[in-house]
Amino acid sequence: MASPTYLWAKILAYIEQRHNSVLVDTWFDDVDVVDLRDNILTIYTPNEYRKNILETQCMGYITEAMGANGLQGVKVQILDVDGLFEYSTRNRTVDELDAIRQEFTFDNFVVGSSNRFAHAAAEAVAKMPAEAYNPLLIYGESGLGKTHLLYAIANTIKADHPNYHIVYVKGDQFTNELIDAIKNGKNVEFRNKYRTADLFLMDDIQFIAGRESTQEEFFHTFNTLFEAKKQIVLTSDRTPDAMSKLEDRLKTRFQWGLLADIQPPDYETRVAIVEKKADNIGLNLPQDVVEFVANNITSNVRQLEGTVNRIKAYRDIDGMEINLTNISRAIKDMFRGKEKLLPTPDLIIGEVCAYYDLDESVIRGTARDKKTAEARQIAMYLIRTLTNLSQDDTGMEFGKDHTTVLHSERKMDRLMSTDTGIQTAVKEITANINSKL
Repeated sequence: MASPTYLWAKILAYIEQRHNSVLVDTWFDDVDVVDLRDNILTIYTPNEYRKNILETQCMGYITEAMGANGLQGVKVQILDVDGLFEYSTRNRTVDELDAIRQEFTFDNFVVGSSNRFAHAAAEAVAKMPAEAYNPLLIYGESGLGKTHLLYAIANTIKADHPNYHIVYVKGDQFTNELIDAIKNGKNVEFRNKYRTADLFLMDDIQFIAGRESTQEEFFHTFNTLFEAKKQIVLTSDRTPDAMSKLEDRLKTRFQWGLLADIQPPDYETRVAIVEKKADNIGLNLPQDVVEFVANNITSNVRQLEGTVNRIKAYRDIDGMEINLTNISRAIKDMFRGKEKLLPTPDLIIGEVCAYYDLDESVIRGTARDKKTAEARQIAMYLIRTLTNLSQDDTGMEFGKDHTTVLHSERKMDRLMSTDTGIQTAVKEITANINSKL
């Protein structure tokens, strides 16, 4: 059989010829083939969101192309950065894998000028829960280490207080659980889960903004925990004041404690992160490779660590020699800007609905009230702005024709220059979309 790399090239060529080049350029441009063994084709993308799109929306194209190239019956496995790392370490001992799972600690967090204050605040909370800063809200862009500090607090408190009830949840997960509780009549169970916590951790608090029922439930959960002197730690991609849809009573409560920001790491910190990550996984990197990675990945700690994982995976899987020439060629796609990633219409519509607290069936339906019409027009505008979809394809998402989309675009263009409310809505929805890419 031909090499996996050659077969993957033929698969992409088939998809491009039978469908379109935009599909390949948008969703397959950073995909690498890893292996073909035991009737499983393993491919890799460094982005978790892209991986999800490939699995849910592009698998039919891949299967069709594989059949056309004599690969009937071959299954496809798609890995992200963590998956690739695990794939390359399956022969490790249980103890080594356990050590990887304990990675999110204060000892493994690289401190620099960009995160020193947040790190110190998190350590203080871990040492004196509900006494130092309560609540603690750590904010900054995606991939800078907010979740790492959240887990470090949890790991420290769990070690010092083994009987503590520790609860971790993401903002959108909190909403989904609340919806399920209301639907299934399990409100009491839902409240008991969160309001009996000794340590309450919520990641991405910005996703509850604009969701009236969620904010109401969270408000009472917050009050219950705070009055019981239980520690609350939150993360967000922006300050509370920058969330226009967040209720004022919640903004006020978040400011009772401490707001700590994390900025993108400077060069020295990036070098230290690469070196620390390499040491943690037993990888010896030449200094010129360390500097190359630190110079090219400048804004995202998660990408820095993922790049080191990927270098090790290439060495273990392909036997690649680690030198600057090989590394610069093998991981070039890790250096591409985030603007290369395009959101799906479903993601855009979902975030518009979350912002306006509407069900997707409403925005895709025929309701014409002011709130729904505004949300629908913003959704159409963002799909046209952030994706490659045509007016016809955009209209199909809502059961409309291209003239309706054109009308929405023109109206939004006018409002974006005159209406501060619309400007704020578009800005915040776009930020929520980008945080999920």
